[in-house]
Amino acid sequence: MSEISVVIPTYNRREFLPLAIRSVLNQTFQDFEIIVVDDGSLDYSAKEIVGEFRDPRIRYIRHEVNKGLSAARNTGIKVSKGRYIAFLDDDDEWLPEKLELQLDLFKKSSSDVGVVYTGCLKVDRSSGKVIQHMIPTKRGNILKDLLLRDCVIAGGSTALVRKECFNKVGLFDENLLAWEAYDMWIRISQVFLFEYIDLPLVKYYHHRNKMSTNFNLLIKGIELMFKKHDRLFYQSKKGFSYHYLRLGVIYCLSGDVKRGRYAFIKAIKLYPFGVRHYFNLVLSLLGAGNFKKVKEAKDQLVLSLKS
Repeated sequence: MSEISVVIPTYNRREFLPLAIRSVLNQTFQDFEIIVVDDGSLDYSAKEIVGEFRDPRIRYIRHEVNKGLSAARNTGIKVSKGRYIAFLDDDDEWLPEKLELQLDLFKKSSSDVGVVYTGCLKVDRSSGKVIQHMIPTKRGNILKDLLLRDCVIAGGSTALVRKECFNKVGLFDENLLAWEAYDMWIRISQVFLFEYIDLPLVKYYHHRNKMSTNFNLLIKGIELMFKKHDRLFYQSKKGFSYHYLRLGVIYCLSGDVKRGRYAFIKAIKLYPFGVRHYFNLVLSLLGAGNFKKVKEAKDQLVLSLKS
């Protein structure tokens, strides 16, 4: 039995998948299995890519139809044999010491610790430039922090999870086609403790073909999250306000400024001291096109400052 099961869901990402798999094989800790779950890819290339590595630790499983990221991760969990489970998105990459450092911290921690996560580097895929260093800082109550901000844990690829967590809180919610990892961290944090490593051990690539640019999925996901955890969100009106701000921005970027304004107004009512709430509300009055142009100009400015 392997110590760690690495679950890599993939869907139509033949250009990215080899780098993800290679980053696992290059880990300094080698007692792992890799489970590649092909979520109904239309190009049928994932199986060929896996076969090219000729490594018996890699297993390939295919969904005949696309079921979504949550379902793909659940398939991997169900067949996993490791005591710990790590998730790697097919367009991300691990740095070599990630698993070793996480497992060392698990062994030094109490059995109440269910998740060890790391920092990451947000990288522009086309230019290779680092856009942002996302480094964890000292946390208090992890659930409280999660309710304040969704980005406490910078993506599913940074986490190593004790398999026992899924026995206690269940698998990923397959109704959530976005925000599924955030939902899982909220659920686990009510039962287990979290630890972190303040090093960027994951490269999170930003590109046009990323799920986080699918506005419809993001909107449906966050609205479902509100319904699912409304009791918890209302415990932190400042945090709930932030999430409505985020929802408003996504609505405006999708072209629906009317719903975007409603979300900004809701954010202001929940927490009237957020300057960004008012800025985005005024910006939405300029129309969807201008809203998007300003946001894109801001992103380009950030990229230019990093160069």
